[in-house]
Amino acid sequence: MSSASRRSALALFLVSMVAVAGCSAATVPVAPTASGSPAASTPEATEGPLEVGIAQIVDHPSLNNLRDGFKQGMTEAGYVEGTDVVYEDRNASGDQATLTSIASGFRDKALVVAIATPTAQAVAQAIPDKPIFFAGVTDPVGAGLVESLEAPGSNLTGTSDFPPIADQLALVKELVPYASTIGLLYSSAETNSHIHAQLVKDAAPGLGLTVQEATVANSSEVAQAAESLKDVDAFFVGNDNTIVSAIESVVQVSEANQVPLIVSDPDSVERGALAAYAVDYLAQGQQTGRMAASMLKFGRTPAEIPVETAANLELSLNTGAAQRMGVTVPPAVLDRVDHTTE
Repeated sequence: MSSASRRSALALFLVSMVAVAGCSAATVPVAPTASGSPAASTPEATEGPLEVGIAQIVDHPSLNNLRDGFKQGMTEAGYVEGTDVVYEDRNASGDQATLTSIASGFRDKALVVAIATPTAQAVAQAIPDKPIFFAGVTDPVGAGLVESLEAPGSNLTGTSDFPPIADQLALVKELVPYASTIGLLYSSAETNSHIHAQLVKDAAPGLGLTVQEATVANSSEVAQAAESLKDVDAFFVGNDNTIVSAIESVVQVSEANQVPLIVSDPDSVERGALAAYAVDYLAQGQQTGRMAASMLKFGRTPAEIPVETAANLELSLNTGAAQRMGVTVPPAVLDRVDHTTE
């Protein structure tokens, strides 16, 4: 897509937002969102490439794949980087104050991409009047980002990596048939982590599992938290950015104690965890990029674009980790593995 075509598409989007509001760009009234914040007003169309800010809470492969996938999805839709769109990538390195500063600094962007729940919450609070697309958010409604998945109702929409908890815990039982207690690690500072942890605790009894939990405030506490979970038969890590950013610490404890580690993201399997049944995060990033491109091309607003869930789920297995953790992988699991690493 040429710069002129892109500007035309963006202009159509802006006109649509004015029409929805029923007044001029200078006096657009705002509607309340699920959290009481105002909805998008009308950003101005400018000459040159579309400026997009991409924010993420911490650096780890799954979040990086969401970021890279978003750009790929936009490229596939015709938005050529450097010609039609320019990106500013910012990473808070796990610091909330930095994340807040990043969000405020993106107020002049035409579109903002917020990767993971803490990022989306910070960006939503700072930017009530620009389109925001989130990716990798576990529960957008529970996090106060949208009114509903079908009708977001404000200036945010995007993709959810809501976990298949029952299937993930069933995988634990397949890989560790004797398991009766799982050790659950999660961050006390992430809304998504609390949601995920509650889902695990709700589902575990139906599979004959009890849960021991340990929380952390930051990544430096991960190893100690894992060590504190005594007499568990397996570790389980969900959609938690803090734990995943330091997953190698859990892997070390897991191997040293012969306690298998099952996770909720495939990239952690590449880094030493035993297995995951989870979202393909690169694919979800691409999915989010296509959503944003569609909005720009067809003059839609985030308020009217339903939140999408993962297009596919995949089973990943680390055969080397199985040996190091003392696990014999059943043939039924081997037969349906999508990705294998050593």
